[in-house]
Amino acid sequence: MNKTILLAIVFLCAVAGYLLFSTIGLRRYRCEVCINYRGNTACGKAAASTREQALRTATENACAQISSGISASQQCEHTTPDSVKWLSGN
Repeated sequence: MNKTILLAIVFLCAVAGYLLFSTIGLRRYRCEVCINYRGNTACGKAAASTREQALRTATENACAQISSGISASQQCEHTTPDSVKWLSGN
């Protein structure tokens, strides 16, 4: 087998391993957040390496569905969630 091909295969395996580890291995906390903002309700899910990151990202995901514009998104993200559910895998 050609050295170049062998090095390319090793490199691709290393990149694939890193991507797999970074997307699965570091996502320890998972949650679902439901928010009511200006009469609209949405739920968002997220997974992250810390509880705070998971909660913030799930909140951002929910608010992205029911708010438009930067100001409305920021206001929604500071709204107290109706519910926070921690999912298995915590």
